[in-house]
Order: sequence, then C-alpha cells, then structure tokens
Amino acid sequence: FNGVLITETGPGYPIIYANAAFCEMTGYTPDEIMGASPAILQGPLTDPEVVARLAREIEDGQLFHGRAVNYRKDGSTFMMEWKIVPIRNALDDISHYLAIQKDVTRTG
Repeated sequence: FNGVLITETGPGYPIIYANAAFCEMTGYTPDEIMGASPAILQGPLTDPEVVARLAREIEDGQLFHGRAVNYRKDGSTFMMEWKIVPIRNALDDISHYLAIQKDVTRTG
C-alpha cells in the first residue's frame, strides 16, 4: 500500500492526515505526525536539489514527482518515491496538498 499524507499550505506544510501505510513505512504514529512538517522525514542524505525542486513546483501549483532518501522515526533510511498534487478550493486557491508515497528501496 502507498503512504498518503494531506498537508495544509501554511508554513512547514503541517500534516493533517496520515494513513496507516504511511505510519507503517515511517514508524511514526498518527499522534506523533499530526501537525508536524513532512520535512521531519529529511536528513543528511536527503538530496537538497530534490527538496528545492519540490518547493518550487508545489509553490507554482504544479504536480511534483520525485525520489529521495528519507528517514524513519528510528533513524533508518529508505528511498521514497512520491507525488504531490495541490488541492484547490472553490476560489481556485491551493488549500492543501495530497502526497502519495512509496518505499522503493528494494525496487530501485
């Protein structure tokens, strides 16, 4: 199963929803992850160029698709592939982001 997150658009993109697959993949419980920034998954081996592209593309209202090393709660690493799409309200303003993620460590 794929991990699913929904975030708000404010500073740090606070998480408002995480499914069970996301929690299993990362080791975080829903209570630990709610309100946190998805950046909690980043660390020294996370490619800063991918993170910069992510920021540019979502701020421009584009779909983002990328791969980067992420970190579980226990500090272990995994290769995550994810897509992020903006969710727009009735005024066509971006109100949230939907992220669909999977651990591709073994699949390359």
